[in-house]
Amino acid sequence: MKIHHLNCGSMHPPLGNLFRSPGAPTAMAPLVCHILLVEAEAGLVLVESGFGLADIAQPGKRLGRPFMTMTGPALQRTETAHEQIRALGFDPADVRHILLTHLDIDHAGGISDFPEARVHVLADEYEATLAGKSLLEKTRYRDAQWAHGPDWALHQPDGEPWQGFAAVRDLPGLPPEILMIPLAGHTRGHAGIAVQGDDGWLLHAGDAFFNHGQMADHASCPVALRAFQRMVCEDRPRCRDNIERLRGLALDENAGVRVFCAHDPWDLDQITS
Repeated sequence: MKIHHLNCGSMHPPLGNLFRSPGAPTAMAPLVCHILLVEAEAGLVLVESGFGLADIAQPGKRLGRPFMTMTGPALQRTETAHEQIRALGFDPADVRHILLTHLDIDHAGGISDFPEARVHVLADEYEATLAGKSLLEKTRYRDAQWAHGPDWALHQPDGEPWQGFAAVRDLPGLPPEILMIPLAGHTRGHAGIAVQGDDGWLLHAGDAFFNHGQMADHASCPVALRAFQRMVCEDRPRCRDNIERLRGLALDENAGVRVFCAHDPWDLDQITS
C-alpha cells in the first residue's frame, strides 16, 4: 500500500515558539495536523482528517472561538485533505474509509468532506461525544462536525495483541495491514492507528504524546507543549503510561515500528524529506 503523509491543519498558538520542536523547519507552523492517505485495494483510506472545508467556511460555528484563540488555526483551504487529495490526482469520492484516533476538533473536522466514507472510531470515544461526563468531554467535541450523519463503524478493543498492545483487528472493509490500537488517556476512547507499509509498520499515535522528544532515550518536550498536553488529557496516569509504552516501542529496533504523533512538524518533515 502506498502511504502519503499530509499536513491538514497548521496551527499558530500564542507564544508559538514555546510550542516549536527543536530542529523543526522554521517554514512550518509550530503545530501541524499529520494525516495519512493510504492507497489500498478497497479504495482510499484516511487516517485522521484534520480541518475540513466547512471548518474554514464557518470557523465560529464549527470550531468555536475558545479553540481558535487557543490554537490559532491557519484555516487554509489548500491544506484540507479534500483539496490535497485532488492535487494528488485522486477523486475525493474514492475515500472509502476514515480512521480517527479520536474526535477532537482538529482531528474530525474533515470527515464531512467525505460523506460516503465509513468513519471508524472506538465505541468509547463515540459514547463520550453523546454523554460527556467531565468538563473536558463537554467542551472538546463539536457536534456540527458530524451533523451530516456519518456512517459510523464503532469498535471494541477486543482483538489480538500487537507489539504488546491490545489491538482491534479485522476492521470491516479494510485490509489486515491496518489496525486500531487502544490508547485511552488523552480521551476516553483514544486510539492509535497502525499501518503496515513497504518499509515496515507506522504507528500514528494521535495525541497520546505531542513531541518526538518524548520518544527519545532522554525524554524532552517544549515547556508550553507539555503544559498543554496535561491540560487536555482526560486521564493523566493513563497518558503517562501510554507515553512510556510507546517510547519503549519506538526505541525497540527489533520491533521495526515508526511511532509519531499528530501535531509535531519535525516528525512530518523527517518522514517526508
